[in-house]
Amino acid sequence: MQKSWSVKRTAVVAVLMAMNVALSSFSIPVPGGHLYFNDVVIVAAALLLSPSEAFVVGGVGAFLGDFLFYPAPMFVSLFSHGFEALIISYFAHKFAGEQKKVILGIFIGAAVMVTGYTLGRAFIYATPAISLVKFPFECLQAAVGAGLGYNLVYHAGIEKQLQHRLR
Repeated sequence: MQKSWSVKRTAVVAVLMAMNVALSSFSIPVPGGHLYFNDVVIVAAALLLSPSEAFVVGGVGAFLGDFLFYPAPMFVSLFSHGFEALIISYFAHKFAGEQKKVILGIFIGAAVMVTGYTLGRAFIYATPAISLVKFPFECLQAAVGAGLGYNLVYHAGIEKQLQHRLR
C-alpha cells in the first residue's frame, strides 16, 4: 500500500475517524457497564494504515467522540486508543505476512488500551474501585474490537479493497 500523502489517504483517515466518533456515541448495555464498538474501527484502521494515521483515527477519533458525548475521559481515550492503534499498526507493518506476530501486536495494543483506561479511570474518578469494576468490560470491549477488526480486514476483504482504491 502506498505510504505517501494523498487526498485519497486523507479521505480514508477522515472517514475512519468519523466512524470512530459515531461508534463511540452509542453502546450496548451489558450487566455492570456498556460495550462500545469503536474499537472495531480502531483495530481495523491500525491494521490498514501507517502508525501516525492509525494514531489519528484511534486517538483523535476517540478524543472527539468523548468530547462530544462524554468529556470526562477524553484525554484518557486520546492516549489509550491512540497508543493502542500505534502499536497495532507498527506490528502490522513491521511483520506484514507474519500473522502470529500481527496478532501479538493486536493483543499488546489491546492490553495497552485496557491498562490505560483502568489507570485513567482511577485518576479521573479518584478511586481504583471504579476502575476495577469496569475492568472486565474493558477486556470484553478490547476482545470484541480485536476479533472483529482483524476479521474485517483480513477475512472480509477490506484490505484488498483499500489497496485497490488507493492506487
